Amino acid sequence: MGVGFSGGGLASGPMNAQQTYAIVTYGCQMNVHDSERIAGVLEAAGYVRASADRPGDGADVVVFNTCAVRQNADNRLYGNLGRMAPVKAARPGMRIAVGGCMAQKDRELVVARAPWVDVVFGPHNLRSLPVLLERARVSGQAQVEIREALVDFPSSLPTSRDSAYAAWVAISVGCNNTCTFCIVPALRGVQLDRPPADILAEIRTLVDQGVQEVTLLGQNVNSYGAALGEGDAFADLLRACGRVDGLRRVRFTSPHPKDFTDAVIAAMAETANVMPSLHLPLQSGSDTVLRRMRRSYRCERFQQILERLRAALPQAGVTTDIIVGFPGETEAEFQDTLDLVRRSRFAQAFTFLYSVRPGTPAATMPDQVPAPVKQERYERLVELVGQIAWEENLAQVGQTVEVMFAVGEGRKDAATHRLSGRARDNRLVHVAVPDDPADRPRPGDIAQAVVTRAAPHHLVADGGLSGLERTLGGDAWAGAPDRGTAPTAGPLPLTRPWLPTWPDASAE
Repeated sequence: MGVGFSGGGLASGPMNAQQTYAIVTYGCQMNVHDSERIAGVLEAAGYVRASADRPGDGADVVVFNTCAVRQNADNRLYGNLGRMAPVKAARPGMRIAVGGCMAQKDRELVVARAPWVDVVFGPHNLRSLPVLLERARVSGQAQVEIREALVDFPSSLPTSRDSAYAAWVAISVGCNNTCTFCIVPALRGVQLDRPPADILAEIRTLVDQGVQEVTLLGQNVNSYGAALGEGDAFADLLRACGRVDGLRRVRFTSPHPKDFTDAVIAAMAETANVMPSLHLPLQSGSDTVLRRMRRSYRCERFQQILERLRAALPQAGVTTDIIVGFPGETEAEFQDTLDLVRRSRFAQAFTFLYSVRPGTPAATMPDQVPAPVKQERYERLVELVGQIAWEENLAQVGQTVEVMFAVGEGRKDAATHRLSGRARDNRLVHVAVPDDPADRPRPGDIAQAVVTRAAPHHLVADGGLSGLERTLGGDAWAGAPDRGTAPTAGPLPLTRPWLPTWPDASAE
């Protein structure tokens, strides 16, 4: 339901024939996927992507797709909205929209804190954005429309992908877990799964367009199909991806340790195009903290998964998430986390300071850890995970790795005469490439390279490359209008999803 708010400085006046847009994305890969659908919806409505590097420098519509998981995302959003206020005041007709999980959570608060915002919308009503923008333009009032239940599965919407050779593919939305620190289930709802036929149809369509790497997305991908008692559905899906001709690489994120099965490990090991990389969120190495987090696994279970994975895939690169300073965390519990990190030998760990998220059980727990204590522990953890990642990368020196090159992976590539990409285990590799454009790989192309040097967060291959393969993904990049972005594609025909609680798509 839309709610109108009067606000100063809102868009008014006639809309130009060729309106431009820019999208700023915060948060997880699901938000990146949603932003590509937002772009597709806007382009289907006649908008074109702005060329300006900084949002607001040239775009007629700026969309902030927000995250509600961590406090710093809130701070960055309101900081950017504050920066946009004078830009918008100087540009009559410009419109600002705020979407995503934080918009779902805060709705009216966004307009109260930033009355120059024109549209607030949630992750369940991406399709509504062009209509809401037009209403705001005509009425001069902020349009706030939040739907509590999913109406359009994101993959039923048009998309404008950021890459011509790699794509996100959502296999489910929502989450059935009840972690005490996380507000995502309250904002995105219970888990809804797509039929495997729809997922595979989307992947085949993407491959026909030149995509050769897909990442399967879900808040908890390995619980896919569990609502119908299909315990091995995710493993079956991975094997089915292995039978798609032309699909070179399959990745997935994020699994949950409680649902991770031996069937998935077997599917990873036995399916050639499923990459030997795994992001498995640990969150804490203390069983008592995991209980307070309501994470339904314990450290022994986590370590058993790693042991079985590495027995089946010795070359696998494993990354994780860790929260520091969860309410009640003692120094002994934090030491348990450090000990488990030492034993687990992660290729990389994404570390976060716990931040209070209103509406979650953890927000009202006693014994909130003081900020200086959290910061000091965080610094110790970062130092440890960086040292282990460096040691693990040093073990790669002298090894030959297969690299799929990509746009934007190496910020210094132009200065160093390198081109960067990802190895099969998802490590970032900077590769020295020939000066002759005829011999240089294109983004999307694949080659072999020998690792000559290692750093904590990347590998360097300065010995050149061999076995360069000109791929269909490289052809797609070379033929893309913006060199890297894919042309807008229309929605896919979809069947009914599995879950009986799926809302009627025609209902308002």
